[in-house]
Amino acid sequence: MTTTTEIGALRKMTAQLGADGQISYQLPIGEQLVELNPLIGKELTLVYHQEIRCCHCNRKTKKSYSQGFCYPCMQKLAQCDMCIMKPETCHFEQGTCREPEWGETHCMIPHYVYLANTSGLKVGITRHTQIPTRWIDQGATQALPIFKVSTRLQSGLVETALAEFIADKTNWRAMLKGNADAMDLKQKAAELMPHISERLDAIRIKFGADAVEQLDEAVVELHYPVEQFLTKISSFNFDKQPIVSGTLLGIKGQYLIFDSGVINIRKFGSYHISAQFS
Repeated sequence: MTTTTEIGALRKMTAQLGADGQISYQLPIGEQLVELNPLIGKELTLVYHQEIRCCHCNRKTKKSYSQGFCYPCMQKLAQCDMCIMKPETCHFEQGTCREPEWGETHCMIPHYVYLANTSGLKVGITRHTQIPTRWIDQGATQALPIFKVSTRLQSGLVETALAEFIADKTNWRAMLKGNADAMDLKQKAAELMPHISERLDAIRIKFGADAVEQLDEAVVELHYPVEQFLTKISSFNFDKQPIVSGTLLGIKGQYLIFDSGVINIRKFGSYHISAQFS
């Protein structure tokens, strides 16, 4: 029996990390939530119905900006500002935040700086409320929080210090071809600390002695529901190919892995689609 969902706005996949490290995924389509793990190994079809509506104001738009917004909202909302991508450029304290109330609740709160094993070793940051969601979205197989800081700006300053020695981006193609070899993240962190000690001292002098707290946490292991990785990565794009169909081989990060290619669900936020599966 084939199930066809109603047409609805696509959102990034939701996911939960179990106590055993296994990850469960759901695909939000409008008000519906499609459980994806049971569909692995089965045929799945996604159909784009040539409509995009802003996830904030519901305005119809020809193009999705910042993963789901119309152009006017992308220009005015704080969550679409460049400082979200580059937290070291946060300008809240200068009084120029697009939405000061939003900044108070999302940026002027504790953040974590972490090491992750995605396509290799990388550094990243996340709000305390986004652990472990951020690691799952990046396809990390291991993660280790190493610092807790008071604000998003401070997390960006620590991240840029570490980024002089390790990557701050994931090679998504390599991430989708398989899991990187396991590594000792605690040892990696210990090796990095002497390189950034002066930068950390400068941050503490500027923002206070308790602005940056070094942590001693356990490494988190993450296991993705993937039956088979692809040796060659080709990407589906709803703008060029409105029907994406094939055998679902697995899910990693925000990517669905089909036998014929991959699709980054997050890239197509607010696209109106339907899904068919049995």
